[in-house]
Amino acid sequence: MSLTIATASRVLGQLRHDHRTVALILLLPCLIVGLVAWMFDGTPVLDQFGPVLVGFFPLFVMFLVTSVATQRERSSGTLERLMTTPLRKGDLVAGYALAFGGLAVVQAFVVVGFALGVGMDVAGSLGLVVLVALLDAVLGCTLGLAASAAARTEFQAVQMMPAVIIPQIITCGILMPRDQMPQILEWISRVLPLTYAVEALQHLAAGAQWADVRGAIGVIVLWIVGAVVLGVLTLRRRTE
Repeated sequence: MSLTIATASRVLGQLRHDHRTVALILLLPCLIVGLVAWMFDGTPVLDQFGPVLVGFFPLFVMFLVTSVATQRERSSGTLERLMTTPLRKGDLVAGYALAFGGLAVVQAFVVVGFALGVGMDVAGSLGLVVLVALLDAVLGCTLGLAASAAARTEFQAVQMMPAVIIPQIITCGILMPRDQMPQILEWISRVLPLTYAVEALQHLAAGAQWADVRGAIGVIVLWIVGAVVLGVLTLRRRTE
């Protein structure tokens, strides 16, 4: 446990001095939500799509930041040096997850608070909206950790984002109701986590409570656990 905390502290220390990354994590989602609120002022668009944006952007941003940061440490030799110490793979992945998970907590509160401040109205439980946004951010972290194993450079880590994120955007129900999709796409949507995040947030926006969204939240949690396990199994010391 001490090694996990030490790893998390090291990562947070590095991020504290990386002002551009912190701005990307905290300000970019607020900027997009603010633009939507401004463009559609006086319409119900923000109430309908605001909760979806609150859930999507934490996943998107945290995936990007985590995958690039992990690949940077691998290509610079930091991971190789760390793996020569008593630090185990599980400690390392847990440390990264803890560090970026802490950022995810801050991001979830900032983005949800900003969305409410610019006029988003949620009929359901606000606490559950924050919870889903937080789980989406943590999911982005864990998927980023796992995806970074397939990249050899930071640029390739960025290229992993379309492969992992865009199919989820297409099939999650934002662009088209899932029941109107070709059947094979609807089947695919059933196993992708963003589908359940969007479903939960749409229901919460309409007034749903815990009993209505616990199944969708459970699926997101299972994906987080699976991504952590995959991250541990695929973690490499260095870029080959």
